[in-house]
Amino acid sequence: MKRLTLRARLTLIYGGLFLVAGLVLLAVTYVLVDQRTAQPFGVALKDVKPIIQGVDGRLTGDQAEQLRLIVRKVQGDARNQTLDSLLTQGGIALGLVSVVAIAFGWLVAGRALQPLHQITGTARRIAGADVAGRGLHERISLSGPADEVRELADTFDEMLERLDRSFDGQRRFVANASHELRTPLALNRSLIELAVTRPDASEDVRRLGESLLAVNERHERLIDGLLTLADSEKELTARSRVDLADVADHVLDQTIGADGGPTVTRELSPALVVGDPVLLERLTTNLVENALRHNVATGGWVHVSTGLWDGRAELTVSNTGPTVPSYDVEAIFEPFRRLSGERLGGGRGFGLGLSIVRAVTRAHGGTVIAHPREGGGLVVTVRLPEAPMTPVDHQVIGATRRVGHR
Repeated sequence: MKRLTLRARLTLIYGGLFLVAGLVLLAVTYVLVDQRTAQPFGVALKDVKPIIQGVDGRLTGDQAEQLRLIVRKVQGDARNQTLDSLLTQGGIALGLVSVVAIAFGWLVAGRALQPLHQITGTARRIAGADVAGRGLHERISLSGPADEVRELADTFDEMLERLDRSFDGQRRFVANASHELRTPLALNRSLIELAVTRPDASEDVRRLGESLLAVNERHERLIDGLLTLADSEKELTARSRVDLADVADHVLDQTIGADGGPTVTRELSPALVVGDPVLLERLTTNLVENALRHNVATGGWVHVSTGLWDGRAELTVSNTGPTVPSYDVEAIFEPFRRLSGERLGGGRGFGLGLSIVRAVTRAHGGTVIAHPREGGGLVVTVRLPEAPMTPVDHQVIGATRRVGHR
């Protein structure tokens, strides 16, 4: 059963209190009028006898008694009519005024709850932000008297201010630390390359240098991933019309090698979006590399498709691979996490690939979902808002429409 809103409950309370007060007032008035009309018109029955006897003295005792009965009946009828009229007209008036009071109470309740609606609206916009911490710059800034609601709004604004500073500080720290670490890593790579390329370098030195270069490259990729993750959680500054089909086609051409890895097929239909081309390319690259890396040893495949679905541009990457428990899918989107809670380690990446995919997707106002594929592997689908089509887009799409397989 759906509960009444707070505004409706307040209106019922206002109307109910007014109706109860009106009923009490009507009852008190009825009692007072009833007591006052016990002797209607202010004439007592004992005062009627002298008047009757004074009419030429020609009324007999029976006639006088009949006349007194008539007067008593007229007085009783007048008293009853007065009380009935009081109840009827008073009840009608009370009903009409109660309707007006309920309507007025509805307006007053809405006016009183307007600050709460403002607070709720701000909280809903912050909670619905596409990236965590992005909407924290908003403030309620409630005006009005310094009452309890104003105090609540000011406290909420203060909390948002502290959270905003905390998220900004965290992002700045990740970005600054990553930038600072790039310099020594680049210097290490240069020194190692110089050492291993010297003519007098021994074989042991060369093997050690190759191992150090591999470690250094691994750290550089980690730093690059952290920077991309930090950048993707900021407001987008570069926006242009991008076709996900073109991005996926380019990424597949650059990623697929001739080393006999998993078979890669593509089914690319136009899917125009508005966003940052660099971040969208990184998103696609991460999905494809993740599908290639986490695959079966032999006989594996990766399928990439783009298109439109229910008014949204869609990019889907599916692959063969190990069986993924459905309860473990959400964990792979967390930074430095892999299946079954496995953290950073090993040689299969850093666990940042799908974290970057989710961050970039949210930055573009989209959603990313993943579900296990029957038989092993994963199906990851990214849905982004579709860009409005122009006549030029229709011509280009008609000329370049393709469905290819590789």
